[in-house]
Amino acid sequence: MNIGLVAHDAKKKLMQNFCIAYRAILQKNELFATGTTGRLIEEVTSLTVHKFLAGHLGGEQQLGSQIEHNQIDLVIFLRDPLSPKKMEPDVNNIMRLCDVHNIPIATNLATAELLIKSLDRGDLEWREMYK
Repeated sequence: MNIGLVAHDAKKKLMQNFCIAYRAILQKNELFATGTTGRLIEEVTSLTVHKFLAGHLGGEQQLGSQIEHNQIDLVIFLRDPLSPKKMEPDVNNIMRLCDVHNIPIATNLATAELLIKSLDRGDLEWREMYK
């Protein structure tokens, strides 16, 4: 499965810890991330991450394009709801695209853990039909 990983600045450490905790599951899949998030994940996990541009430089749009072309199966977007972002329309665009294309998305740690455990159990195999 192709997994998209994005984290706002205030959530990047949480994303690193998430990827450390679920490294065994994540390494069985293809990982795609915005530039800074991808680099930080690679540094602490030694996982291979296909990195787009940094989010504010167009990485979120690149991820959105992958979603539009049905090349992403799951998105974990750890967002910071308490700090307004200059690129908030891009955040909303990713969520909208996931809704339009029926792609599971987690925007907080609780949902991310549920999705990653479901992935490990094989509960997301239905995504193969969409390809």
